[in-house]
Amino acid sequence: MLIYQDIIDKKAKLAVIGLGYVGLPIALEFAKSVSVIGFDINAKRIDMMKQAIDPSNELEASAFEGCDIEFTNSLDVLREAKFFIVAVPTPVDDHNVPDLLPVKKASETIGKVIKAGDYVVYESTVYPGCTEEDCLPIIEELSGLNLNIDFKLGYSPERINPGDKEHTLSRIIKVVSGSDAVSLEEIAKTYEIVVKAGVHKASCIKVAEAAKIIENTQRDLNIALMNELSIIFDMVGINTYEVLEAAGTKWNFLKFQPGLVGGHCIGVDPYYLTYKSSELGYESRVILAGRVINDEMPLYVAKKVVQHIIKHAKEATGARVLIMGATFKENVSDIRNSKIIDMIKELRAFSLNVDIVDPYADNAELQHEYGFPLSPAIGKNYDAVILGVAHNEYKSLTEEYLLGITNPNAIFADLKGLYRNKFANLKYWSL
Repeated sequence: MLIYQDIIDKKAKLAVIGLGYVGLPIALEFAKSVSVIGFDINAKRIDMMKQAIDPSNELEASAFEGCDIEFTNSLDVLREAKFFIVAVPTPVDDHNVPDLLPVKKASETIGKVIKAGDYVVYESTVYPGCTEEDCLPIIEELSGLNLNIDFKLGYSPERINPGDKEHTLSRIIKVVSGSDAVSLEEIAKTYEIVVKAGVHKASCIKVAEAAKIIENTQRDLNIALMNELSIIFDMVGINTYEVLEAAGTKWNFLKFQPGLVGGHCIGVDPYYLTYKSSELGYESRVILAGRVINDEMPLYVAKKVVQHIIKHAKEATGARVLIMGATFKENVSDIRNSKIIDMIKELRAFSLNVDIVDPYADNAELQHEYGFPLSPAIGKNYDAVILGVAHNEYKSLTEEYLLGITNPNAIFADLKGLYRNKFANLKYWSL
């Protein structure tokens, strides 16, 4: 049951299911060399991609040029593929429980179109065992086919970093795994078509799933440590970034920084691991402790700003606050799971008037998802300005400009520490 050569010779088509910030770059990269079907259930998104528009605002129109790809939401078209890559989102619900509905729906789709000799590879972030225990049974039941007899299965965790133009798909080593030795080799060779950095062959699917989970869990825990240190150092009366700068002179000090942990990876993936752990009878202590700290940071920042306003300016009620940045990270348009939103809600709970600006966020999307819009323009007489996201547009602010839009005794809360030791007259605070 070999597939690689047929893909190279364009005798077999490769399909990517789910064309978000992960799936679309993968589909287009493969489409430079092989025949690709880009499948998504959202007809509006499909229409945009047919016009060389990336709905996620990550890729330029030039990325679509010279690509052998057909965008569709038709199962009949999808059925033409022989190698399926699943790149749908895997979020958590309001109680931080893994929401497997997208990946299960994708599995149902595959079960309806898969044929003898086909390959299925999941890239969606899941807990160890999910691919084989939750997804595989759906495919087998709907298709009537059997794993390793009729079709092959694999897992290759996505490593797309939104907004990062350096660590792109082709430049990052790709972890691959398969349901048997044959599938491992064929999947590895297929990914090597586009991943110039090479592949790492995991011993089994569960190892590959676990590798993805701990990549982001490790970052989450390290940032949580920095956030806790930031709280402590603020009480001591010293600047966290100055401490980190001093500690960073040691060769083996890990240079993590405090901050708001949002998005759909670092702030979500650890819950998949702790969910599986709990299911197996072990209650996580370290991982969940880190999650608690990071989830509470937006409230901590809001309270620090409110305390300053009450102490140095006036009553909180009616005070004006400007928040610069609403997306979950710098230089991207994605607002999903942005912790800036949590901070805004907390500030509004204190009856503050909050203006929000962001050069990347979509006003209609923000209004639809969270119930409040972007401000049409930056005003004046602010009692606090919070630099929440380090967009490039916010890296050249001057003290004169900030003094011109704020009241006396206003505070500039610089969550990224970009302007440390640069202002002489403006009250400054950072994590």
